Amino acid sequence: MKFGLSEKTIYLISNFFSNYPEVEKVKIYGSRAMGNYERGSDIDLAIWTNTKKDLTGHFLTELEELSTPYFFDATDYNQIVNEDLKAHIDRVGKLIYRKI
Repeated sequence: MKFGLSEKTIYLISNFFSNYPEVEKVKIYGSRAMGNYERGSDIDLAIWTNTKKDLTGHFLTELEELSTPYFFDATDYNQIVNEDLKAHIDRVGKLIYRKI
C-alpha cells in the first residue's frame, strides 16, 4: 500500500483530479509522503493549477464525498506564502496525479 492507501483510494483521488482540466498536477505530502503516518492520518494534497482562482474549498468539499475513510487537506501550491511549507512539499512531496 503506497502512502498507507489502497490502490482504490489512490485511483479515486487521481480520477477525481482528472475531471478538472485546470489541475496540472497533485502531490501528496506530510506524514503519508514521509512514511510516518498513522492509521487515521489525513491526506495532505498540494495542487498545482493553471488558474489564479483558488479552488481548494471546492476540491475539499468534493474529495470528502469520495468513498474513502480519510479526511483531506488540500493546498493550492501557487498560493502558498509560507516558504517553509513550500520547501517541505518540494522536498518530500510525491506525485499522485499529473495531467496528461
